[in-house]
Amino acid sequence: MRALTLVADRQIELRDVPEPAAPAAGEVQIAVKAVALNHIDVWGFRGMAFAKRTYPLVVGAEASGEIISVGEGVTNLKPGQKVAMYGALTCGVCQACREGRDNLCENVKGLLGFHVDGFAREKLNFPARLCVPVPDGVSSRDASCAPIAFATVQHMLFDNAKLQPGETILVHAGGSGIGSVAIKMAKAIGCMVITTIGDDAKAEKAKALGADHIINYRNDRFEHEVRKITKKKGVDVVFEHVGADTFNGSLLSMKPGGRLVTCGATSGPSITFNLMQLFQRQYHILGSFGARISNIGESLAKMAGGITPVIDTEVGLEDFEAGLARLQDRAVFGKIIVHF
Repeated sequence: MRALTLVADRQIELRDVPEPAAPAAGEVQIAVKAVALNHIDVWGFRGMAFAKRTYPLVVGAEASGEIISVGEGVTNLKPGQKVAMYGALTCGVCQACREGRDNLCENVKGLLGFHVDGFAREKLNFPARLCVPVPDGVSSRDASCAPIAFATVQHMLFDNAKLQPGETILVHAGGSGIGSVAIKMAKAIGCMVITTIGDDAKAEKAKALGADHIINYRNDRFEHEVRKITKKKGVDVVFEHVGADTFNGSLLSMKPGGRLVTCGATSGPSITFNLMQLFQRQYHILGSFGARISNIGESLAKMAGGITPVIDTEVGLEDFEAGLARLQDRAVFGKIIVHF
């Protein structure tokens, strides 16, 4: 079978590899149907794994597939069923896992496509407990966006920031995979959405998603524009994932008691900020890492209800690197999907 394999930093090959054996007890065998690209794929491609790993390494951190067969003891899944797969090999037995806080697993073995072999292969055996059934009517393409893009946003906005109907939210990088999802999820509950973009060509697309106000951060200081839009009140919530370039401006965009939730630092991980500003205005700064397995199910339910991913580009396995390049160059609006 075919697998997209990272053989060295920045060097990917489409290789023939042995097919998996029959699934073991507690496992299912899956035919992978679609892989969705994320910035974590770019980091892995560059060698920014932050942990030891061995080459060759199958890439792909987010995917959906179809059950081929099930191992002994698997009763909740059956052949022919579509599933989305959780992208971290959690232990399932530590206190965090038992409490449903899978993203805080104490014994995680690694992220697929980053530390251990990923999903960009035609078949794989995988723990059944890390598979989430896909509702009828949700395509494999859309379902491939559930484990990271949708679930990350679900966890950020509703588990952590506790976003409420009618609130005002600033969504950074509205054209990104998670930014576009955040716009749609926030609008679905009646929030006013302000979003930043870096390209005027993306403005109409962001507006079509439901964004009420669009700011080109290359032309204007977004924090100044946010203050104007909100009549100096500031926003209730900032959806932050850009990092150093936007963090302090994000703080200035918040109303007293506002919440900033962050899951990334693509522009850099280090900042300095005013502690007096933090406590005098009683800001809440919330870190959000990945998602819980249950967030995937919640995300798939939202897809079934009509909140679907924004798809930028769909490519075949042989064009994986072209998809990565498009993501790396920030040319995307939405998600890039790799089909099998």
